[in-house]
Amino acid sequence: MSVNSDGTEEPGWEVDPEDEQGAAVVAAVGRQLKVWRETAGLRVSDFAARMGYGEDLVRKVESGRRIPRPEYLDKADEVLRAEGRIASMKKDMEQARYPKRVRDLAKMEERAVEIGSYSIHTVHGLLQTEEHARALFEMRQPPYSHAEVDRYLAARMARKSVYDRDPAASITLVQEEATLRRPIGGKLVWQRQLEHIAEVAEMRNIAFQIMPLEVESHAGMHGGIEILKFPDGSAIGKSEGAFGGRPVSSPRDIRILELRYGMIRAQALTPRESLAFIEHALGET
Repeated sequence: MSVNSDGTEEPGWEVDPEDEQGAAVVAAVGRQLKVWRETAGLRVSDFAARMGYGEDLVRKVESGRRIPRPEYLDKADEVLRAEGRIASMKKDMEQARYPKRVRDLAKMEERAVEIGSYSIHTVHGLLQTEEHARALFEMRQPPYSHAEVDRYLAARMARKSVYDRDPAASITLVQEEATLRRPIGGKLVWQRQLEHIAEVAEMRNIAFQIMPLEVESHAGMHGGIEILKFPDGSAIGKSEGAFGGRPVSSPRDIRILELRYGMIRAQALTPRESLAFIEHALGET
């Protein structure tokens, strides 16, 4: 979160210039906020003072250069006595507030009836706690700004809505053991991360497996894999080591990824063995 020169925090995110659809929504909301302010007879300085934020932020929001956070819209609704009509704009901001590529992934995960993933470098995003995810974003080099960390973190946590679906998607997750040996974020954060993995691993619609370091035959040496299958029978997949890392959807390409992923699951520990691994690791923390 960035801070104004007067010390007040700016609750919002910068608009992604490559996200044309999101930018258009943010601009439309900004215009509406400006109309509401002017109709109330308030100058930018007066409105900013009543809001408790800097004038620069108000101008950025009204010009569509800043994505307002939910609390900003709630406060504007209160100051302008909009009786919920400004607060309702939060729904419009739900999509634009997240980076486009993350938004697209979340939409696909929401539609998928099957999700399969082999994660080789970090704990899978659907398994990460907020504290662990924040630690990952904060250690990135070159570093993200505070606002970028907050934005990407919110987007990652929003993906977990896939767990709340009814009927639930069938999810299989294979984690490389090395990702479960590095205590990212420190001892307490890592302990909670392992506890969370154990909780998720016991969900009925999820099969969690670990690819052990000691395995001698490893079908995942070419990198991570993601496969999503949809109700109409279509699918989309991606792998770092296949098809130039591009997403693919042809039946032939999906079969290749399915073959590799199937072999990875066969070579990994069983779900029961994997849960025992996590419980043993917890005992060592």
